[in-house]
Amino acid sequence: MSAPPSGGGAPIENRRQLIEYFAAGNKPRAQWRMGTEHEKFGYHTKTLKPLAYDGPDGIRAMLEGLTRFGWEPVIEGNNPIALLRGKASITLEPGGQFELSGAPLETLHEAAAENGQHIDEVKQVAGEIGASFIGLGFAPEWTREDMHWMPKGRYKIMREYMPKVGKLGLDMMLRTCTVQTNLDFDSEADMVKKFRVSLALQPIATALFANSPFKEGKDIGFKSYRSHIWTDTDPDRCGVLPFVFEDGFGFERYVDYMLDVPMYFVYRDGKYIDASGQSFRDFLKGKLPARPGELPSINDWADHITTAFPEVRLKRFLEMRGADSGPLGALNALPALWVGLLYDQTALDAAWDLVKDWTAADHDFLRAETPKSGLATMFRGRVLSELARDVVEIAHAGLRARNRLNAVGADETMYLAPLDRAVASGQAPADELLARWHGEWKGSFAALFRDCAY
Repeated sequence: MSAPPSGGGAPIENRRQLIEYFAAGNKPRAQWRMGTEHEKFGYHTKTLKPLAYDGPDGIRAMLEGLTRFGWEPVIEGNNPIALLRGKASITLEPGGQFELSGAPLETLHEAAAENGQHIDEVKQVAGEIGASFIGLGFAPEWTREDMHWMPKGRYKIMREYMPKVGKLGLDMMLRTCTVQTNLDFDSEADMVKKFRVSLALQPIATALFANSPFKEGKDIGFKSYRSHIWTDTDPDRCGVLPFVFEDGFGFERYVDYMLDVPMYFVYRDGKYIDASGQSFRDFLKGKLPARPGELPSINDWADHITTAFPEVRLKRFLEMRGADSGPLGALNALPALWVGLLYDQTALDAAWDLVKDWTAADHDFLRAETPKSGLATMFRGRVLSELARDVVEIAHAGLRARNRLNAVGADETMYLAPLDRAVASGQAPADELLARWHGEWKGSFAALFRDCAY
């Protein structure tokens, strides 16, 4: 008889419980919400160097300063490593990237207000300690050695494991920032259709939001270097997931995928125990080398599914992961795009019609090419900006059909404005950055930080 789990939550006694974990995410349409997450780089305003954790002008000081706005600290060891306020949180990525994980909200108007309030609070505290924040997909000048590791046990395990499985995993951890949105489904069939549409169209989002054309002070020939980094991070837990498009895909097939993703850790009594490269299948049999004789809990499963990084990730909702971080308008446009495409049935059907005959080779081509060429990518005889225009038009129709109005009677299509400009001009944020860097900024990153900070 194996010992009971100590990770909290119900013990897992059979595979069916893993499937039911995902199925518990099914929600009636009236309960659908959106959650937006975005990361940003903090830096010293005078030196343009990244913030360390400690010191009077570091990340810890940022976290402590934000408590004046009602945020409650989360402590690991003796260090505040996150903040909570209601259903929202502020967390730290490995290199100190500051992340807002927004509350589940009903409208894009609420999401935009939440993003705006957060940026205002961050700017107020940062201004007092001589710091600034910027939204870019990849740090334009800093080297790995410039970055400071945050004091989180989970990251120590990942830091040691990453170089064993890919060349760019440490860059992903330290030097990238993204904006994501989390969306609901009402049934397994609804999840499947949304997963397929959003996974197929993730490269379109990569191209529209591309905002990382620089590395270590150079134009390196990518529009989204952040997106490229994920292609050489860890093949076991990243990528396009071709099985999503196969007949019979559903919660059970995703469980099989997650059981084959090597583990990182087990969390016990406030500490992360290294289980990197070990198998959750062995854990289910009580044979995990890191915890011999112990069975996992449902909380262990919930932790494990956060350690896969495909372009769309299933939890008890779907997480859109293909976009670079950017200015405030982009942080509001990303949820607007996906809510418009996925939360109206007519729009979802129209989006599926666009992608339903794409082949595995099409998906692979777009995943490989859009980080380099962005909206200028040629795909099936068309420039990608034309396909992106079709996608944005469908999102407009979906948001119009939702008809969620703000206090002055404007609907949610207003948040698509940055994407309207991108498809009209064929220019994503990266193209604009490159034009200014080669032009008015004369190769100066000081000018970029000055003009693009929040």
